[in-house]
Amino acid sequence: MSIHQSVVRKPAAVANVTENLFLPVRLGELELPNRMVMAPMTRGRAVDGNVPNPLAATYYAQRASAGLIVTEGTQVSPQGVGYIRTPGIHSSKQVAGWKTVTDAVHRAGGRIFAQLWHVGRVSHPDFHDGALPIAPSALHVDGEAFTPRGKTKIVIPRAAETNEIPGLVEQFRKGAENAKAAGFDGVEIHGANGYLLDQFLRDGSNHRTDAYGGSLSNRARFPLEVAEAVAGVWGAERVGYRIAPRFGMFSMSDSDPIKTFSYFAERLSGLGLGYLHVLEAIGGPMAAPSGTERVTPILREKFNGALIVNGGYDLDAGNEAIARGEADLVAYGTPFLANPDLPDRFRTRADLNKPDQSTFYGGEEKGYVDYPALS
Repeated sequence: MSIHQSVVRKPAAVANVTENLFLPVRLGELELPNRMVMAPMTRGRAVDGNVPNPLAATYYAQRASAGLIVTEGTQVSPQGVGYIRTPGIHSSKQVAGWKTVTDAVHRAGGRIFAQLWHVGRVSHPDFHDGALPIAPSALHVDGEAFTPRGKTKIVIPRAAETNEIPGLVEQFRKGAENAKAAGFDGVEIHGANGYLLDQFLRDGSNHRTDAYGGSLSNRARFPLEVAEAVAGVWGAERVGYRIAPRFGMFSMSDSDPIKTFSYFAERLSGLGLGYLHVLEAIGGPMAAPSGTERVTPILREKFNGALIVNGGYDLDAGNEAIARGEADLVAYGTPFLANPDLPDRFRTRADLNKPDQSTFYGGEEKGYVDYPALS
């Protein structure tokens, strides 16, 4: 049964909408016990060789009551690195490190996808033996890279040569293959937050004049080639894709995000991908500007698989999004970071642990595996 047939699209008929997050849902062959997704969150705790920290097995297993866990961004190649102490999935040691994580999550009854990541221009020569980071176009980028020397201004990248792009696709394909060897249940492609795939898709960051730039169909070509290659490894139903249509950091912009992401969602739907994961905040500084139409409800009509929403949802907002038919699942970031048993806390409306922002990135146990569960 395909995900398009099996996802419960609009459970609005449920009498008590407060139960929507706890309804089971089927993603292809995966049975999820609830609709709460642990969102991908960089934690900056990898060890030498960008191998997952041994504590990561405990960290993720503690959160196995999520309907689905999506890991922190995981580099598909050394070229994809842009932050210190972030894990990869391109070496045998990294694969072995992730295998301990997936085994621990599965023993705890959970399901876990690896997020495949290449930062593109959001990097620094310090990570690449002095070479420039790669991007669709050689454009200025506002922002800082987190290097072994500390925060360092991002440099103007080099534009990828046309004949290099098949190699970039292969990096993602091989990452998908390694994720399968590491025992993951599927993969999510990181096409959001101003990283490489996002850079190619949006016209503010892609000024190319070859087959991978200019028209919308050309700008979408490389991300779609990646999605197709990864689906060829896993089967489309075990592949998700994350986007952030309103993301504006790292000099990211698009002249018509509704047109761009509507087209892209339709093309991903045509590939039969398992889910589309949309980061569009419903409040705060990352929300759509006042008077600007939200993109997520439009994408709901363009993508036939499951839709995961992310960005400022609490218990009530998550239940309401499902009740309205706007989403099938809801992803939570910081709430899962600080509350390993978040589904139980939501179900009983228990108090939530307060997150310690000073321990979000780097360090070891503190702020990582020491948040208490209700029990």
